[in-house]
Amino acid sequence: MSVAFRRESDEEHKEPKFELPIPPGPNLVTARGLALIEARVKELDAQVAAGGEEAEIEAAKRDLRYWTTRQATAELMPEAEGDAVAFGTRVTYRLNGAKRTVAIVGDDEADPHGGSISFSAPLARAMMDAEVGERVDFGGKAAAIEILAIEPID
Repeated sequence: MSVAFRRESDEEHKEPKFELPIPPGPNLVTARGLALIEARVKELDAQVAAGGEEAEIEAAKRDLRYWTTRQATAELMPEAEGDAVAFGTRVTYRLNGAKRTVAIVGDDEADPHGGSISFSAPLARAMMDAEVGERVDFGGKAAAIEILAIEPID
């Protein structure tokens, strides 16, 4: 029998809506990262309360579930000292002859194009605990990264 004759509604053929995936591991945040999470929760709360089209409200509720979970599990980290690469530091390094600077932050605050990476990113993990002048292995190459400067994030 054709699907057209046995289908009772269009609902059964819609794409399923999945929850946003929560990154594995601890939810470490900087003070700025925590403020961004709190602002996002307030924004989504207001969007849901304002109403609107059903699809938009459902999407906002899904996002709100993600961000309230992230807010509830956030672990505010103390400010880094800056003597070694750690969560909450800005690191200037040399890789393949190019000098770059990144800030090491939480998963939700990370923006690689904006110069911040997650503490769980391979690059951050490779540099953790290194000090200025130290060379660390990365991408299967020995001493691929040279740490040039470390400072705490403002």
